[in-house]
Amino acid sequence: MPHSPSDAPAAVASTKATAVGVWRGFVRGSLGTGVAVAARAAGALVLSKLVAVYGGAGGLTQLAQFQNLMALFGALPADGIQVGATTRLAPLRPGAGRYRAWLGAAVALTLVAVGLGGVMLGLAGGLGWGLLAVMGFTLGMAAVATQALLSTALLAAGQRRAYVRQAIALSIGGTAVATAALLLLQPLPLVLGGYLGGQALVLAPTLVQAKRAGLLQGLRIRRPSRLAVRGLLRFVLMASGPLLFGRAVDYAVRAYLMAHFAPASTDLWQAVARLSDHYSLVAGAVLSTVFYPRLAALAPMPAQARHYLRAVLGLLAGGVGVGLGVVFALRDWLLPLLFAPRLLAARELLAPQLLGDWAKFLVWVFLYQLLARARPLPYIAVQAASAILYTGLLVGLLPHLGLAGVVWAHAGRYGILLLICIIVHLAASRTA
Repeated sequence: MPHSPSDAPAAVASTKATAVGVWRGFVRGSLGTGVAVAARAAGALVLSKLVAVYGGAGGLTQLAQFQNLMALFGALPADGIQVGATTRLAPLRPGAGRYRAWLGAAVALTLVAVGLGGVMLGLAGGLGWGLLAVMGFTLGMAAVATQALLSTALLAAGQRRAYVRQAIALSIGGTAVATAALLLLQPLPLVLGGYLGGQALVLAPTLVQAKRAGLLQGLRIRRPSRLAVRGLLRFVLMASGPLLFGRAVDYAVRAYLMAHFAPASTDLWQAVARLSDHYSLVAGAVLSTVFYPRLAALAPMPAQARHYLRAVLGLLAGGVGVGLGVVFALRDWLLPLLFAPRLLAARELLAPQLLGDWAKFLVWVFLYQLLARARPLPYIAVQAASAILYTGLLVGLLPHLGLAGVVWAHAGRYGILLLICIIVHLAASRTA
């Protein structure tokens, strides 16, 4: 039945109230995970600062490459298995039969994914580490990935305080061991190994916390449920996109730059990239723990999902823009403070990095819509197109701009992707 003219003000007020409610819920959830994110960011900042000061020329780039290798191993568990586990475990009661099936399958797939990564690393030559080093790295990553899965299960079960405690412990563990090794003037490879080992040790208290919360009740070592494995593999398939066309490309680009540019020069670019990583960690954690669960819940209601997505887009576009503007204004103070005085020259690379990051965060919001709808092929297609675009821009810009071409390729990549996402979203909204 059509609304009368007198209903219009009430409808407008209801729409405004809904938008305000979305924003308030998003901000409240963001603050709820803020402590955990702040702990992780603080640990990363401290480690970057110490490596920049004590690690020598190229140390910052080596740290980033090691962490990128850790991210390669953790990509399928974090971006696929944990996302699927969050979706499946959230509505279930811990200890129930279906809960045990999904959690058991998630643990099994996590260990298999990391183990296969270790085998591939060994077959590829192990980066010259030797067999024992490759095995140690693989075991450490298995512990870190399992700890992350259990932390995700704690969060899905509403145990936000326990989740925060584990995040703080993870940050302190890795940073403390690496810091001790640096201050004892140990070689950088040993420092990086200590960073991984310190994080791996946090699995023990996480297991204790998960048991106290009842998440491990009735869980036994047994063959995982085929149905649960099949359900999680769909999310693993979607995570293969960021792995192959995101982290693997980043690793290859950094390896190329390390081989063709002086260590002091790559550290300038890496200072800007590390600064980006720190606030990207915050944005990614907020979107994955606050925005995505709500968007996934609204997946059966497309109109409400579009409304929520647009409200969050508006909030992020303004808020992130202001935040990145502050970072740019304080660049002459931040770069020496967070890294080392010798890296102040990196300020020339900061503007295109910030522009690209602003567009990147908004693109992430659109891509989460594909995750929420469990549409793996379009999601992987976007990742592949993004990697091809980035590679083409690098090939065109690096010979002319040097290392500055990397950050301008980053800005161009996400600027073009954002424009395409907006056009596709508007076209889909008109046909809905």
